[in-house]
Amino acid sequence: MFITDDIRYVGVDDHDIDLFEGQFEVEGGMAYNSYVIVDEKIAVMDSVDGNFGEQWIANVEAVLGDRKPDYLVVQHMEPDHSANIALFMEHFPEAVVVSSKMAQMMMTQFFGTAFAGRNLAVGEGDTLELGAHTLSFIAAPMVHWPEVIMTYDAKDKALFSADGFGKFGALDYDDPEGWACEARRYYFGIVGKFGASVQAVLQKAAGLDIAVICPLHGPVLTEDLGYYIEKYDTWSAYRPEDRGVTICYTSVYGHTKEAAEKLAALLEEKGCESVSLFDLARDDMFEAIEDAFRYDRLVLATTTYAMDIFPFMRTFIEGLTEREYQNRRVAFIENGSWAPMAKRIMCGMFEKSKDITFAENSVTIRGALNAQSMAQLEALAEEFAV
Repeated sequence: MFITDDIRYVGVDDHDIDLFEGQFEVEGGMAYNSYVIVDEKIAVMDSVDGNFGEQWIANVEAVLGDRKPDYLVVQHMEPDHSANIALFMEHFPEAVVVSSKMAQMMMTQFFGTAFAGRNLAVGEGDTLELGAHTLSFIAAPMVHWPEVIMTYDAKDKALFSADGFGKFGALDYDDPEGWACEARRYYFGIVGKFGASVQAVLQKAAGLDIAVICPLHGPVLTEDLGYYIEKYDTWSAYRPEDRGVTICYTSVYGHTKEAAEKLAALLEEKGCESVSLFDLARDDMFEAIEDAFRYDRLVLATTTYAMDIFPFMRTFIEGLTEREYQNRRVAFIENGSWAPMAKRIMCGMFEKSKDITFAENSVTIRGALNAQSMAQLEALAEEFAV
C-alpha cells in the first residue's frame, strides 16, 4: 500500500487477539503498523508484534525487491512494535538500527544486545539523510514510554507518531463509529495518564508542516488533520469533549441499578444532551472510562459493601484518578441498609484530583428507593440536566 510515492505500508492486521495489552477488548482486532521510506537509502519504520515476524519480513522484501534496507528506525520499544528487531537484523546483516539511547538499553533487556557496531543513537533535533528525504527526530518521552521518539519526514511532510494518534481495530475493520470512539478509548486507556507529555509533543508538532500522520496503530491520517490534533489537544488537556452525563453503577440486588436507570430516564426527560449508563460489573470498564472523560458530568452509584464500596466501583474510580481525571462535575448515589458510607469513601478517592466539583445534590438509599430518595433523585436530575 502506497502512503506517498516513497512511503509504503508493510504492517499487519491481527484478527486473533482478544485482549490488547492483556486488558483492552478489541473485537475489531488490532493493526501493527510499519512503514518503508524508499530513497537512495531505505529506512524501515518500526517492527510489528512477535506473532507476525515472518509475515512482516515478507512484506518488507515484497516492497524492496532486490534492494536491502539501510536502517530500521525504532521509535518505541513496546514489544508489539519491537519484537522482531533481532529477526530483522539477522535477515538484513548490513542494516543499522536507529533509536534513542534509552531504547538501546531496552534492546539489551529484551534481546541481550543493543547491536553494537550496527546501531545509531538519536535524540531531539538529530537528523538522518536518506537522499531526497531528511528524517528529523523528536523526543517524546512518556508518550507513553520514556524512550519514545517520533520522526518527521520533511519531503513528504509525514509525521511518524509512534503510539500517538493510534486506535483500536485492524485496518480492514469497518468501524461503524468512525475514528474517534476507539481512538478515545485507546488514548484514555493507554496514554491518558501522560497528558502533560502529550501537550509538550503537540507544541513541538505545531511548528511542523504536516500532511500525513503515520501512527503505529490504526489508520494513516491524511485529511482534516486539524480534527485529530484538536482531539488530542482536548484529551491531553483533560477538557470535557462534549456536554453530557455518564452514569456508572454497581448493584448487588438491583436497587442501586434501579436508581441509576431512573436517573438516566429523568435526565433524558429533562433534555440532557447525552446520557450513557454503565454496569461496572458487566460492561467494558474502559468504555466507561472513555465516556467519563468525554463528558462533563459523572454520576457514581454504588453500595456500601464490607464497610467499603463495591470492588468494581473502587477499581473504576482508581482508573479515573490514575489517569488524572479533572475538570468535571461529579455526583453520588449511595446505598446502605444500616450505615451508608459510600459517598464519603468515593469523595475521599478524589481528594488529590484537580478541579473536581461535587454536585450540591446526592442520593442516599437505605435498601430500596422510597419517596425521600426519589425526591433526591429528582433534585439531582434537575441539577445535572443543565
